[in-house]
Amino acid sequence: MSEESSGIQEKAPSSLLTPSTSLTMEKITSLAKRRGFVFQSSEIYGGQNGAWDYGPLGVELKNRIAQAWWKEMTQLHDNIVGLDAAILMHPRTWEASGHVENFTDPLVDCKKCKSRFRADQIPPENLAEKKCPDCGGELTDTRKFNLMFKTHIGPAEDTASVIYLRPETAQGIYVNYKNIIQSNRMKIPFGIAQIGKAFRNEIVTKNFIFRTCEFEQMEMQYFVKPGGDVEWFEEWRRRRWAYYEKLGIKMDHLRWHQHGPDELAHYAKDAYDIEYLFPMGWRELEGVHNRSNYDLSRHTEYSGKDLQYIEQDNGNERYIPFIIETSAGLTRTLLMILCDAYDEERIVPEKKPDGSEEAADDWRTVLRFHPSIAPVTAAVLPLMKKDGLAELAQDIRSELKEDFAVDYDQGGAIGRRYRRQDEAGTPFCITVDYQSKDDGTVTVRFRDSMEQVRVARTELTARLRQEIKNYKRIK
Repeated sequence: MSEESSGIQEKAPSSLLTPSTSLTMEKITSLAKRRGFVFQSSEIYGGQNGAWDYGPLGVELKNRIAQAWWKEMTQLHDNIVGLDAAILMHPRTWEASGHVENFTDPLVDCKKCKSRFRADQIPPENLAEKKCPDCGGELTDTRKFNLMFKTHIGPAEDTASVIYLRPETAQGIYVNYKNIIQSNRMKIPFGIAQIGKAFRNEIVTKNFIFRTCEFEQMEMQYFVKPGGDVEWFEEWRRRRWAYYEKLGIKMDHLRWHQHGPDELAHYAKDAYDIEYLFPMGWRELEGVHNRSNYDLSRHTEYSGKDLQYIEQDNGNERYIPFIIETSAGLTRTLLMILCDAYDEERIVPEKKPDGSEEAADDWRTVLRFHPSIAPVTAAVLPLMKKDGLAELAQDIRSELKEDFAVDYDQGGAIGRRYRRQDEAGTPFCITVDYQSKDDGTVTVRFRDSMEQVRVARTELTARLRQEIKNYKRIK
């Protein structure tokens, strides 16, 4: 786990992205809409800023990312359990957490062009001169802007009815920590994992789905004994780094960034971000934080409830646990996986299952998803619609649907259908041809290499499972 410099790199180095295949957010946005991954929310009304809808492929990809994370954080650990806390929480929760007082961004406006900026994200010289970075007009004084969405509960809209949409999922874990110890007999060290919606009234939303007002978080809070927090902090850094390697992410597109004294949150003893090289530069992907005992101490103070842990195996020793947090955005992870999987490559004409060559474009766009998270695992393609091939292909699709997400496509030349599946990130295409009727075999075409092999229909499910388990990214 190399620890590189903390400076923000605004352009991807040429060693990682060549000019002919340079990745831009415009390419990702275009592909996402064209293939049904992500749409602008309320697009027919001009769109809602900071909100996005996930189409058929997008929701499948999002669900598979969530399932992979959930398995990694709960199923593979004997001492981590799950939770689904409510979005609406008692307002005192956010006073205790510090969000009412501290969850703010510095805001400035341009008096001339009316653009709005986060003051910490414009060039220092512009801020010092109060000069708009867009038009050169005069900027307003910096003011604090609380990021929480405030609403009212009940029939009367007054100060007593104020409630907030949660800006993070972690607090739902902290206020349930004692309930989970008692109901599930948890012993320290143990963790609580949660995936859920969060809402932030962002000043600036940009870069597609990277920063939005409505998003989903994947968070795990790990409760440890004071004094053991440094060791567990390093252990969870190691585990989270290894997780992305397991997903087949390009590891030279990941780096660690440690928070300096001026960056540390008010609750943090130490904090690292895993940053990914997005098209707009290095940006935070996931945080691993040592939150000390701040959170449970504050909730003890504000609720009046004793949140100490009683270590029965050690003479009933009492203490407030330290917390190691791993926090990743589900929707931001989806964007990272789209960017990481995206590839454009020059191709030569592919062969049809009968051995003849299929005319092809000079380039193809392909999403190299790990097969375990691909929205569609396999596509069944009859070579022809007639002579019973379509019916046979439908039968094979029905068999595979019990175990995999399967698409069916019988429209157009086989090469064009391969291209459509490449853009959707489908790892395997199964072509049903006349030989399939004779000997019960089908052609399996592999997305990454475009290699084609004959496989017996009876062995198809087992072969796909094996390929998914043994998958290694080749590019």
